[in-house]
Amino acid sequence: MLTDDDTLFAALIARDPSYEGFAYVGVMTTGIFCRLTCPARKPKRSNVVFFGSCRDAQEAGFRPCLRCRPLDRRPTSGALEALRERIRAEPERRWSSGDVRALGYDPSTVRRAFQREYGVTFAQYARSQRLGFAVGRLQQGGSVMDAQLDAGYESGSGFREAITKLVGDAPARATVRPILAAQWLDTPIGAMLAIGDDRGVHLLEFADRTALPGEIARLRTRVGAICFGESPILEKLSSQVAHYFSGRSASFDVPVVQRGSAFEANVWEALRRIPPGGTRSYGEIARLIGRPDAPRAVARANGANQVAIVVPCHRVIGADGSLTGYGGKLWRKKWLLEHERRMAGHAMTPPRRSGQAELAF
Repeated sequence: MLTDDDTLFAALIARDPSYEGFAYVGVMTTGIFCRLTCPARKPKRSNVVFFGSCRDAQEAGFRPCLRCRPLDRRPTSGALEALRERIRAEPERRWSSGDVRALGYDPSTVRRAFQREYGVTFAQYARSQRLGFAVGRLQQGGSVMDAQLDAGYESGSGFREAITKLVGDAPARATVRPILAAQWLDTPIGAMLAIGDDRGVHLLEFADRTALPGEIARLRTRVGAICFGESPILEKLSSQVAHYFSGRSASFDVPVVQRGSAFEANVWEALRRIPPGGTRSYGEIARLIGRPDAPRAVARANGANQVAIVVPCHRVIGADGSLTGYGGKLWRKKWLLEHERRMAGHAMTPPRRSGQAELAF
């Protein structure tokens, strides 16, 4: 359906993130254009005009806001990416607030940014990488003491407790247990946690998904221990996720490993056959797999999927065309569907300076 200017103005007042990346507001009294989520004081309704792209806003003579930086793909990703790369380059390092400040960042801002994007503080994120590095040393035949010191633990008991929480076993036994690798992936709509091994991807979820802790616990029980670290499968996944969000490709060929019933497996396979830019109802999926009497069971299987985007459960909608529940939050479902429609060439023409904003959800 078409989204009119009144709807977009309501989204501007609410700072609705579901329009992030495909709706911008121009303020005629200042000549500046912003994201709808801009924290600046909101202008009057009579003083704004909406655009479907930064180019449209600039062609109309508006300048980008210096506060919300609409030309930046991810306004907070620069600092986060830089710090993640520093941690990755020095996984054994124990980072302090002074170290963060020396790099030109405010420690409290960094803490909040990591908490918002990954659900953990910067210090906790860095520690998880140190532990992953330490487990890698154990896997390669290093001693428990060396791994303990690499992780920055002076106390052997503290190190053992942390390793146990992370991989579900004592350090001395970490060398004989299979370990699933975990990595954080940045996206324009929030950080995602990826978990996999040589067989394929076991989990890909947004960091703020309510069910994520339970999904991780089940993976540990069913498959094995989990530890942050390198993995060829996750590197391939990271590349394909980056291509997806940049609009270059909506296809994934990375192998997926999910444990579920035969019915769930059939539903997940049907989801992967929904073309990018398209949607299906629960009833349509049920008929497709030969179970026309089971749309509710399809909905449950859809919700049980824990490899988001690759197994596109966001492409399933209600029978009346409405957006139904999505574990990654409904505003992300809107964003993903619109993103895919644009990639597939199904989206409406971006709105110009006047008239209705032609954004299709």
